[in-house]
Amino acid sequence: MNKWTVARLVSLATGSMAVLAMLLPSPARAADAATDAAGYPAKPVKIVVSFPPGTGSDSTARFLAQKLEARFGQPFVVENRPGANSFIAAQAVARADPDGYTLFVASNSPMATNAVQFKSLPYDPVKDFAPVARLYYGAMVLSVPASSPYRTVQDLIRDGKARPGKLSYGSGSASYQIATELFLKQAGVKAVAIPYKGAAPAVADLAGGQVDFALSDYTAAAALAQTGKTRILAVTGDKRLDVQPNVPTLQELGFKDYYMINWVSLFAPAHTPKPIVDKLSRTAVEIFNSKEAAEFIGRTNGQIFAGGADVLRKFQLDEIKRWSAAATLAGIPKQ
Repeated sequence: MNKWTVARLVSLATGSMAVLAMLLPSPARAADAATDAAGYPAKPVKIVVSFPPGTGSDSTARFLAQKLEARFGQPFVVENRPGANSFIAAQAVARADPDGYTLFVASNSPMATNAVQFKSLPYDPVKDFAPVARLYYGAMVLSVPASSPYRTVQDLIRDGKARPGKLSYGSGSASYQIATELFLKQAGVKAVAIPYKGAAPAVADLAGGQVDFALSDYTAAAALAQTGKTRILAVTGDKRLDVQPNVPTLQELGFKDYYMINWVSLFAPAHTPKPIVDKLSRTAVEIFNSKEAAEFIGRTNGQIFAGGADVLRKFQLDEIKRWSAAATLAGIPKQ
């Protein structure tokens, strides 16, 4: 072996070791990340929401922002980016710098059901996000306009069977469409889906009689129901709402295996430093395990199930499987 060959091999080996050293975590880099986390946040933090004001995701984000701001002494600003089945908000967060200054208070729609309903997404709900904290879940409610002739779910089903394809429903997201189509499939009724940018505008049009019925989170439905503009006929969970004890569950009405819930959790862009994720996770879980959070979520008729990053990731993967099974049962092909 000549001198040039030896020198060349040494050079290649040295270069490879340097690249490997850059890829492997070093004590110095770990120390830098820990230092960043210790001083985090050093400036305002943006919390993106994929639905408009008046929804469960929005109210949760504002509650969390207020508490995080009090804990850390920096502004946490909620930014609503509704529309396009949550694609706009999810893509914005996925492309944001992974520095902890852009967070995502997200529901099952962008983080589970979109992967089930659409053949391709402009983001990956698993690979493009770091799970931070699981927060709460809540049942959906089925509502009709106050002027509707339907006093019960059975009334709605009878009319739907008598006039196939004539009923319309408001759909605020992929989750609501899958949940509604599963209900219709089990009821033996066909109806037309009218898409909206979220549950709140869907329920607003419901109150005006533009659609015949809608599934939504209770937060979106509550104000209109309480003022007599809409009527809640059923709950999609496995127990009645504390705030609406006379409203039956769909399970009670004969839909034995019907159980559909929404959930809201906290995510960050993928590759956000783990010490920052851990700091946010601990704080968010602590906040949502508080009595104040229980009272707040109780008013929306939700149930707190706070958990850390690992708990959220496993739950998210399980939810993708569950919603996929629901879509299959409902006969909904990917779009």
